[in-house]
Amino acid sequence: MKFSEIVAQLGDLVTSHSLIGNPDHNPEISGVAAIDEAKSGTISYVEGSKYAGFISTTNASALILPDDSTIQAQAQERGIVWLGTKQPRLLFAQAIAIFYKPYTPKPDIHPTAVIHPTAKIGEDVYIGPHTVVQEGVEIGNSVIIHPNVVIYPDVKIGDRTIIHANCTIEERSHIGADCIIHSGAVIGGEGFGFVPTRTGWVKMEQSGYVVLEDRVDIGCNTTIDRPAVGETRIGSDTKIDNLVQVGHGCQIGQGCAIAAQTGMAGGVTLGNRVILAGQVGVANEAKIGDGAIASAQTGIPHDVQPGEIVSGTPAVPHKTYLKVAALSKHLPEMYQFFRQLQRQFKGNGG
Repeated sequence: MKFSEIVAQLGDLVTSHSLIGNPDHNPEISGVAAIDEAKSGTISYVEGSKYAGFISTTNASALILPDDSTIQAQAQERGIVWLGTKQPRLLFAQAIAIFYKPYTPKPDIHPTAVIHPTAKIGEDVYIGPHTVVQEGVEIGNSVIIHPNVVIYPDVKIGDRTIIHANCTIEERSHIGADCIIHSGAVIGGEGFGFVPTRTGWVKMEQSGYVVLEDRVDIGCNTTIDRPAVGETRIGSDTKIDNLVQVGHGCQIGQGCAIAAQTGMAGGVTLGNRVILAGQVGVANEAKIGDGAIASAQTGIPHDVQPGEIVSGTPAVPHKTYLKVAALSKHLPEMYQFFRQLQRQFKGNGG
């Protein structure tokens, strides 16, 4: 594929490109690569001045660059074709999609799949080997269900959703359209509900629902629990990484991003566009407002205001956390200093 064809396919987000000044320099591009590993014939990207130094050493034949004339001049001097944009990473994602097409099986129901006669299966559906679809399940059109998936009774799955191998979708789960659920995830497992008594723990049945709205992505081995009553809800366009625990009754807003090994106790509420970095822990019933961000390994025992950025355990404003972290490096010297003052005070009869 010629570089000019890539420029054309990437469309309106391209603000400038090297073909304007030199239309004859139009190399063949056969793939994508990281800038420090790129070979001749690949296209890569630079996002900001931090990685601009790689332009002088990369073997890439084409680069996606920010709207920075200095960075673009570096590529020009090396004879590397380039295109400019305000969003290099977004354009690189689109470039990957030009060359890489995920495996998509053709519509089919494998003969080893076990499907209850009351299940409703839409058009152009793929159901892989050894998948089990139980009583009353409703599956929309163009759904892909890979091998060894188990779908419990009365589950609903929307159009074009993809469920990867070895997932379990338990009862009372409603999954929207265009969702992607990766291998090993469990949707609708029982919430952690037990009542203490003098004779031991009494199990509280979890009769509620799990609802995934449209375009939700769920990573590998993530678990989303159903509550005793009511519902656990994941808002549309939310993206959840691998190994995340969403407790019973959580309400996750739209467009959130939740990174790996994060855990949310029961009843947590996230607003829209919340970002939780890796290994964040959120305590029972905590409420996190729209647009808030928690950095990695933050422990959140209380509510977080909309737009607030928090870090540390217990969570504090991120700027406060940075100040405390900087001061903590000097604690040994500070301790010695105050010990010396204490001795002087006592020596003076204090």
